[in-house]
Amino acid sequence: MAQLNRRHVLGLGLGAIAATRFSPALAQGASEAHGMSAFGDLKYPADFPHFDYVNVKAPKGGVFSTIPSVKAFNQSFQTFNSLNAYVLKGDGAQGMGLTFTALMARAVDEPDAMYGLAARSVQISADALTYRFAMRPEARFHDGSKLTAKDAAWSLTTLKEKGHPIITQQMRDVAKIEAVDDATLVVTFAEKRGRDVPLFVASMPIFSQVYYAKRAFDESTLDTPTGSGPYKVGRFEVGRFIEFDRVKDWWGADLPVSRGLNNFDTVRFDFYRDRDVAFEGFTGRNYLFREEFTSRIWNTRYDFPAIKDGRVKQEILPDDRPSGAQGWFINTRRAKFQDPRVREALGNAFDFEWTNKSIMYGAYERTVSPFQNSDLMATGAPSPEELVLLEPFRGKVPAEVFGNPYLPPVSDGSGQDRTLLRRAIQLLNDAGCVMKDGKRMTAQGEPFKIEFLLDEPNFQAHHMPYIKNLGTLGIEANLRLVDPVQEQARRNDFDFDMTIERFSFSTVPGDSLRPFFTAQAATTKGSKNLSGISDPVIDALIEHVIAAESRAKLVFAARALDRVIRAGRYWVPQWYSSKHRLAYWDVFKHPAQLPKYLDMIAPDLWWAADNKTATEQAK
Repeated sequence: MAQLNRRHVLGLGLGAIAATRFSPALAQGASEAHGMSAFGDLKYPADFPHFDYVNVKAPKGGVFSTIPSVKAFNQSFQTFNSLNAYVLKGDGAQGMGLTFTALMARAVDEPDAMYGLAARSVQISADALTYRFAMRPEARFHDGSKLTAKDAAWSLTTLKEKGHPIITQQMRDVAKIEAVDDATLVVTFAEKRGRDVPLFVASMPIFSQVYYAKRAFDESTLDTPTGSGPYKVGRFEVGRFIEFDRVKDWWGADLPVSRGLNNFDTVRFDFYRDRDVAFEGFTGRNYLFREEFTSRIWNTRYDFPAIKDGRVKQEILPDDRPSGAQGWFINTRRAKFQDPRVREALGNAFDFEWTNKSIMYGAYERTVSPFQNSDLMATGAPSPEELVLLEPFRGKVPAEVFGNPYLPPVSDGSGQDRTLLRRAIQLLNDAGCVMKDGKRMTAQGEPFKIEFLLDEPNFQAHHMPYIKNLGTLGIEANLRLVDPVQEQARRNDFDFDMTIERFSFSTVPGDSLRPFFTAQAATTKGSKNLSGISDPVIDALIEHVIAAESRAKLVFAARALDRVIRAGRYWVPQWYSSKHRLAYWDVFKHPAQLPKYLDMIAPDLWWAADNKTATEQAK
């Protein structure tokens, strides 16, 4: 997973509020502003020359190659079969975002600020419902045609109607999209829209309306779309690799949001079905950069000759971003999992302490909250501000919501903690899941069976001790290893008992919570609400988070929400790390201080230290 073991990552995290700010340039109702953020805070003034964290003197050239470490929408870590990465169908290729531009670009040394890219400025109405974007006249598609507000309006409208379910859900509060003329785009939002919705809209790719005039947008395809970004699609072999070639006369190269970035002539993603094989590919220099997500490999296999003679470097960098949730998510759409006592029993059977010590070299900490490693995570008894939000639901939520939030139990580290297993047996019995003829039965009178859905063989070692403990409870559990395409299809259809997921949010979340926790998302094919959470209390608290008028109110609302989600026992929490473990062939350089909120450590800010050496790779 992104910070952990390269599993299912959705890059939602934007981080915590920075300590210092430039005087807000985006007051609501202002005539024009060069950027925007959730609460109107901007670090950089209108005339800023470039982001502080870039090397504007970085040379251009060379090849950057890696394996996927983050994904979004329909992307997979192991394969691809489509160049459309913004719809439900197919497995989208990594890196397609490099080929498009958006209205605005992220500053990754701020939690959520964005500055003009295809749009040079934005004007926001006094009620914060109408955003008027002024487009840059120099913006061009790769075929030389002009990128206009009409392309932006068509793109946003099409994504809202036909995009991946995560996109359509996050754009539900976009009420109207209109191109007044070629230079002016007006986006109108519904009342009580999430504070993150305008930022999401401003980050969406802009497509060529002419290109799609004779093509269906919502289909899987290997046709290369007309882009407008710093890179264009180069060579590729389906399921094996894809390269992106730098557009050397890119229209946006000298903008403040672009200087010092996009330094490589070629960015390449290689795909492997097996992590061990992928590691061997790295040692053989088949690709040059690797973020290591497997503690076993990091601790036992980085002793090959290129490490010893300095040709491969290792770095450990801090990861201060919110870590979010990681675990086995339990599909409550299935009757056998609908009782929270059953779900708690399943959690008691997992021995994190033994797994961390015996399989993962003690490299991880326990995940307990969807807002892990952020100030949105609930701790201790509810504050008075949280109680104001929770009291209307007393009697509708478990009593523990009004005390300390749920924490997964700490085992004795033996691998089979008898106390925890006895507690699990009691919970199952109380839920009507009794033993019959030596087998545990569900409350519906059927043998209790669990299938774990998995698409990576290297994760089997983490399942087997857990499956053994479930067997001790009388539950027949097994592991179903499928190929990535089948796994994604089954997840989209919620055709599983339990499966692994990881996701994280920023510390200024809003509408981004809906695809993961709301009743509507529970029935939306392809949504990230894998557990099928459908609770009116959770829906109501999400609305409180979205409606928060200040940072402080947002924090209290998120903590109240956290308490209710954790009380539901919807997932068996796994682990997280607060470090990036990097290994790369010694042909790259990067800024001495990397920004706090960078979702992917490379290649945006890096550059080739030796163009010839780097370019020789992957040919």
